[in-house]
Amino acid sequence: MKFVDLSVVIKEPNPGEFSSDELRRSLSCSIEYQDHEGIGAQQMMNIFNCQKEDLPDGLGWAAEILEISTHAGTHLDAPYHYYPTTGGKPAKTVEELPLDWFFGNGVVLDFRHKQNGAAVSVEDVKKALTKIDYTLQAGDIVCLMFGADKRYGQASYWTDFPGMSADATHWIIDQGVKVIGTDAMGFDIPFEKIRSNFEESQDKDAIWEAHRVGMEKEYCQIEKMANLDQLPPHGFKICCFPIPIEKASAGWVRPVAIID
Repeated sequence: MKFVDLSVVIKEPNPGEFSSDELRRSLSCSIEYQDHEGIGAQQMMNIFNCQKEDLPDGLGWAAEILEISTHAGTHLDAPYHYYPTTGGKPAKTVEELPLDWFFGNGVVLDFRHKQNGAAVSVEDVKKALTKIDYTLQAGDIVCLMFGADKRYGQASYWTDFPGMSADATHWIIDQGVKVIGTDAMGFDIPFEKIRSNFEESQDKDAIWEAHRVGMEKEYCQIEKMANLDQLPPHGFKICCFPIPIEKASAGWVRPVAIID
């Protein structure tokens, strides 16, 4: 049995990687590292009323304090992220999601040929499935491989990637799929591309179109996956249980592929 980590490491983004302060606040993470020698040792001395010489080599514990968005790092979006309702009913938050959605047969669809800013169509999905000779089954966990994870840590990671169209998202969900993952920063095409498309067409349906499928159909998506190129097209399992956070639109997840 082989395990493949499909997540990226949560870390502080480099300055300037976000196009706006709004985006920075919604996606970023800051980490305060408390080391053994300084803060960790002082905390233990305060708590246990001891001296530094009472600690092994004068060292205390280590800890980290994070200020982090639920959408930083590899995470799973709950239906509540897309809209407050799904099909007219209250949309589920992350702690309300059924656990059986997050363990199933994995499928990798290779879209590395798609241009940055392009949207995956229904025809693209069907061609990818034909290429690997696979028919989607209810409960499959579908992973979209764009190769975007190879730029994680670079400024272009946040701006250069393909994304999903509403039609293709509808079609995959209609096959009984509840979880769709991507190795890109986001599920839709890049924000700047959405903006330019809207400014040109004034078509309001072009705004966040793939995410907004969740207004009608219940599904989850995993963003910022990695290492999909280490997997076969199908014939393996994925477990991707999200961290339960009360009334949250998303939860961090460490998806893992299990290959027999």
